[in-house]
Amino acid sequence: MNTRSSVEIIKEQDIVAARKLGRNKAKELGFGTVDQARITTAISELARNIYLYAGKGNIQIQQITEGDLKGLLIIASDEGEGILDVRKVLDDGYTTSGGLGAGLPGVKRLMDDFKIDTVIGEGTKISATKWLR
Repeated sequence: MNTRSSVEIIKEQDIVAARKLGRNKAKELGFGTVDQARITTAISELARNIYLYAGKGNIQIQQITEGDLKGLLIIASDEGEGILDVRKVLDDGYTTSGGLGAGLPGVKRLMDDFKIDTVIGEGTKISATKWLR
């Protein structure tokens, strides 16, 4: 069962739409309320980063299976400027927007698998998976 849905992130309201879609997908798959909140928070951070730093992009939410495991794969992609220093943005407290700096390090902690692919001048793709336990 690999069903996929996505939300284009162009305006601030799209962040709410992505969060809602993620929560619904997590609930459908059988995640408990705590993991639903983790997934929703991760999507919110990723979508907000797209909105703030790239201007526009896409959040894909995909139900995945690997053997007996079921999970939710979140893919945040944009065609922005890319991330100059990936290690720096994964440091707790680092921020360029004046926020709390919990964004990407927080997403990494909330999810089970986390990967950043970025090319300067071309964009960024972040994949984060939460497995159903």
